[in-house]
Parts: sequence; C-alpha cells; structure tokens
Amino acid sequence: MFVHKSVLLHESIDALDLKPDGIYIDGTAGGGGHSFEIAKRLEDGMLISLDRDPDAIKAATERLKEFSNVKVVQSRFSELDKVLNDLNIDKIDGLLLDLGVSSYQLDTIERGFSYHGDAPLDMRMSKQGTSAADLVNSLSAAELSNIFFKYSDEKFSNKIAQRIVTIRE
Repeated sequence: MFVHKSVLLHESIDALDLKPDGIYIDGTAGGGGHSFEIAKRLEDGMLISLDRDPDAIKAATERLKEFSNVKVVQSRFSELDKVLNDLNIDKIDGLLLDLGVSSYQLDTIERGFSYHGDAPLDMRMSKQGTSAADLVNSLSAAELSNIFFKYSDEKFSNKIAQRIVTIRE
C-alpha cells in the first residue's frame, strides 16, 4: 500500500492562495495528500493530479475518488503542456511540485531505489523503460561517469565508472 506523509502540507497549500473556482495542478501527486487538501478547498474549480509512478496513480485515484472535479493522470510533470492541451485548458491558477524520489519508492525494496535491502537495481519512476541495472551493465565507463557526475555531482565519477566496467568484464 502506498503511504506517504505530505511534506510541508499546510505551508504548501497556503502558498497556493487557492481560489474556489481556480484550476490547479499537483504535478507530483504521490499518495494524494497535497491533492486531497487542494481538492477539498475547490468548489467550481478543478485539480489535475499528475504522477508517472503507476503505484502513485493507483493510490491518488483511490484517495481522491470522492471528488468529481479532480482528474488523475499518469504523466511526467515535464509533459504538463500536453496534458493541459488534451484537457483543453489554456491557463492555470497554481502549480505544486514535490520533486524527488518518494519515501514509498525508497521503502519499497523491490523498486530498486535503496541499498537497504537485496533487490535488483531498478530505479524507474514509471516502472517502464531501461532500468538502472541495464545501464550499469551496458554503458561505457565514459557514459557512466557522465551520468554519475551530471546527476549527483560525484567527484569520483570517473573512478567509480571505471571500477564498474572492470568488475563487469
């Protein structure tokens, strides 16, 4: 079951300065905590809750089922323009993004985000596409080094990448 405690819940909702008839986006719905708080404050407004994780979509859909003015969509927040276009929405009143890996993803060992348990190295937010294990086992040292440096500022990215390739061989 997807359980996630919303971070800075009330501060985030207050900062949105919600209008009861506004259109709002929760671009990282997760377990639906922020979305629930937004939806219950809307009267004639609308909320679009996005997430790329199918587990989050399932949890948010269940959590928000009582609201007729909520659309839960499986999508990356980077594809928001397409989602809005598909819904014929040309402007919004507010956007909330709680970026990063969720505690659910870290705590669910089989998702492969954590080193706290024995599971395949997966790390796919959407459970689709190339896994981290596929990348680690197929990319060159230069490509791995670039990923480690670009996404984590790892100062030893070259050494780590070279060691992976050496062990892999």
